[in-house]
Amino acid sequence: MATTVLFHQHGGPDVLALADLPVGAPGPGELRLRIDAIGLNRAEVLWRDGNYIEPVARFPARLGTEAAGTVDAVGVGVAGFTPGQTVSVIPAFSQNDYAVYADHALVPASAVIPRPDTVGAVDGAAVWMPYLTAYGALAGTLAPGDTLVVTAASSSVGLAALRVARRLGATPIAVTRTDAKKATLLAHGAAHVLTNDTQDVAAAILDLTHGRGTDHTFDAVAGPGVTDLARTTAPGGSVIVYGALSGRPTPFPGIDLGLPALTLRTFTVHEVTRDPERLRRAHAFVTEGLRTGDFQAVVDRTFPLTAIADAHRHLESGTQIGKIVATVEH
Repeated sequence: MATTVLFHQHGGPDVLALADLPVGAPGPGELRLRIDAIGLNRAEVLWRDGNYIEPVARFPARLGTEAAGTVDAVGVGVAGFTPGQTVSVIPAFSQNDYAVYADHALVPASAVIPRPDTVGAVDGAAVWMPYLTAYGALAGTLAPGDTLVVTAASSSVGLAALRVARRLGATPIAVTRTDAKKATLLAHGAAHVLTNDTQDVAAAILDLTHGRGTDHTFDAVAGPGVTDLARTTAPGGSVIVYGALSGRPTPFPGIDLGLPALTLRTFTVHEVTRDPERLRRAHAFVTEGLRTGDFQAVVDRTFPLTAIADAHRHLESGTQIGKIVATVEH
């Protein structure tokens, strides 16, 4: 039996509950893992609330797509993994099919990557999704000398984007709500930090770029602010939307701005994690960044799995810097 987090209806953190469920043997193409740490993701809040890009197919529902642990059993046809091996789970599947908020879980082998012994479980649960997301969205888009605006920059993905931009030779401009996180963002590679509460961010972007505008924007907020981001994008630049923290409808700004020469696109990490060749390249890029110290896991706080509702409340508070991780006692 596995201690597993379930929810029987959509709602706030209080709908999350623990249950003992059978795990079973891994099927073809699957691994059974002993889970030691779980990375929390805003997508799981949307999944719990019923506002995710994919609907919950059935209740009770499970959740979670990022974890670290050890291989417990190997299914038929799976190569490259052995019992006792340390691994990380990356978001590459539907939470209708698999979930890792548990002390043991079945997962597709295609969503598992080896974890070096030098990377602990907490870091192993925290590092991959942020850097795979930032790499997938920005590699091939950013060129040396480009400027990149990163909104919600203190999130785990935002912090990763600052470091990825630096490694690709670009200049990152961080956007956050208040001055409270400014020093941290500068320490993680931001060339400039702009604050929504104290500045006209659009005017500040134009000032920093001498009126030209930024080459690219990596936006987790969406909503009406996308129009200002588009307005401050240089000709030929792009706005990449990968989240919806505003919770408000997002306009298409092109018509209002007179059809400027810019690209507006959306992105999810599944573009990388569900494409074996892109995942191979991303894994190599991130692994090298970890080896050199250019990349690192940033963990805001850990909670025991038994306090998963409190962990979700902290996630929704917006006060964290980096990743929130749930740990599992065995």
